[in-house]
Amino acid sequence: MPEAHLEQLLPQIISIAEEAGRLIMGFYQQGLKINIKADDSPVTAADLAANKFIIQALDKLSPHYPILSEESEILPFAERKTISTYWLIDPLDGTKEFIKGRDNFTVNIALIHQYEPILGVVFAPAFNT
Repeated sequence: MPEAHLEQLLPQIISIAEEAGRLIMGFYQQGLKINIKADDSPVTAADLAANKFIIQALDKLSPHYPILSEESEILPFAERKTISTYWLIDPLDGTKEFIKGRDNFTVNIALIHQYEPILGVVFAPAFNT
């Protein structure tokens, strides 16, 4: 993967993470409806809204790379292991902290190539960092 391509992608990924963070912060002060996923972990409307936004933005930016997300259907490993380059996202990492009204949650977006992260952004919306 050409390094110049990654340098062009990085500002766009930062922008996507920041926008997802703003979307999440819109839910932060509201009462949260909490659902429980099959793995017994919580998921909120903020998780799902950020997930939808990030997937749509990444699909526009690089439709040739599949997107694997914590909040989307999990592909079987037999299928995942055949994908050489893909986006890996956790739209709201730290949902339990978010639910408790604490600031320790992030938006995570990474580009994985040959099982190694080659580009990544971690954005902390509550700190705008």
